[in-house]
Amino acid sequence: MGQGMTTNRGITIGLDVCDRFTEAYAIDGEGKWIESFRVPTTREGLATGLSRYAGARVVLEVGAHSPWISRQLKEQGFEVIVANPRRVRLIAESDSKNDRFDAEHLARLGRLDPALLSPIVHRGEGAQRDRVRLLARDGLVRARTQLINQVRGFAKSLGSRLPSSSAEAFAKQMRTARSADLFPGFETMLRVIEQLTLEIRKMDGEIEELCKERYEETAVLRQISGVGPLTSLAFVLTLEDPQRFAKSRAVGAYLGLRPRQRDSGGRGPQLRITKAGDALLRRLLVSAAHYILGPFGPDTDLRRFGLRLAERGGKAAKKRAAVAVARKLSVLLHRLWITGETYKPVGYAKRGQRAA
Repeated sequence: MGQGMTTNRGITIGLDVCDRFTEAYAIDGEGKWIESFRVPTTREGLATGLSRYAGARVVLEVGAHSPWISRQLKEQGFEVIVANPRRVRLIAESDSKNDRFDAEHLARLGRLDPALLSPIVHRGEGAQRDRVRLLARDGLVRARTQLINQVRGFAKSLGSRLPSSSAEAFAKQMRTARSADLFPGFETMLRVIEQLTLEIRKMDGEIEELCKERYEETAVLRQISGVGPLTSLAFVLTLEDPQRFAKSRAVGAYLGLRPRQRDSGGRGPQLRITKAGDALLRRLLVSAAHYILGPFGPDTDLRRFGLRLAERGGKAAKKRAAVAVARKLSVLLHRLWITGETYKPVGYAKRGQRAA
């Protein structure tokens, strides 16, 4: 069962992580089974359960626990591979799925060729904590949007159509335009929306201070009109290390802004983007792209590029243009981060090509 081993070179352990317990499956360098065991999904449980395999390769899927588990195991000297779940379809589509089966297949895939798993690099704990702040703010914004939509829906069901308003000014404008007894709970919902708006503003101030104090590189990214502290900080925290990318062009694909590709038999259909990267950052980049293409966006190379695409016709063309601008924006942000250059709204792309 491997208890008397003096070396763990070549051993691969697959972990199927659940909230309470983690199933482990260990194989040697030839793929022969060593043992299977279950440990509590805690720092102490994993440390104790894997202690006899120090230095082994450990494979697990991306999940809620994978960031802290991968950091802890790396600190303990393990070679850790965090598998991209999109590439582990063998597990997801199996008709005999169970925890031990999942752990075994992770171990065997990781032993053969880790590149098949498209390994994920989790950010450090400090960056993870700061990113949670962005996710918390996003949760508040979504909650406010849902409440506003409910207020409008309730009013509409009673024959009233509420006037258009920004989310920030919604409660104040509704009180001015409508009576407090529009429907039961109307005033209560407005108070909650107001409170959410105050909390969002407070978090915006905290994010601004965080950019100034700990992430000064965001100032370089904010040279682009439409990119504020929220988008720039999300970009920095998501990529964390800009040197991970040999070319800036790779960032767009990393963030899921590249169209899917299924070329076959001389046919190349136009498909949707992969959406393989960070969802929050992708939304922020697309939002920035809409501002760049909107009526208040200044004249820039990005705007000119997007408007040319949007002119090709229809509502779908405008959506594709926004995504294309978001992709180019991600590439531009990475280049500015790497070089620290002064951004020129018009002519910067040509200057970058000459420099390359």
